[in-house]
Amino acid sequence: MNNEQRILEQLDHLGREIAVLTDSAKSLRELREDLSPRVNEAVKALITELAEIEADFQLEDLLALLKNLLRNTRNITWSVNQLKSLIDFLRTVEPLFKATVPQAIYFLDGLEQKGVLRMIASVLGAIQKIAETYAPEDIEQIADGMVQLVGVARKLATPQPLELLSRLAELPARVDLSHAREVGAFGMLFALRDSQVRQGMGVLLEMTKGLSVLTDGSAAEG
Repeated sequence: MNNEQRILEQLDHLGREIAVLTDSAKSLRELREDLSPRVNEAVKALITELAEIEADFQLEDLLALLKNLLRNTRNITWSVNQLKSLIDFLRTVEPLFKATVPQAIYFLDGLEQKGVLRMIASVLGAIQKIAETYAPEDIEQIADGMVQLVGVARKLATPQPLELLSRLAELPARVDLSHAREVGAFGMLFALRDSQVRQGMGVLLEMTKGLSVLTDGSAAEG
């Protein structure tokens, strides 16, 4: 191969490379022509948006924000880690929530159907009215009285007092006051011929004996 052939080959190689560069330059020029309108639109939109916040935005504020971010990098990292832990916790308890929430809703619905929630709302309303009507000292006194009443109720919860109260509750239905009339000493003696009257007098005597506990307690206090 002589020098002329080598020169021709090099020229041909250079021509191919120049053609490739020409094609690349042409493609870049076409890309620039295509992107130029889009870039201009984006710049105009950015300028418009910045003009709207020009009164509220200052470059110094942005620099201060960047400084604070750099100074609190550890805090931001800690917050992100805590957020990740919270997300992991929520993912862990999610199956539990899926199982318990429907049960809780079913339980509350049962209370609503039974009227328990309405009763609770009424009780809370009554407590609010009491708080609005009475002073704190009065409420404290009422609370002390309620404690004593609970003690009395505890004593009445035994079988004998409950039976007595149950019979006393039946008394109004058994008594016909339209037959009541004045009775003197002879009338009382005449009435004692009735077995029911005698039995009633025996009950009254037993209750009278029971009242002696009250007199003994009063004497002890005196």
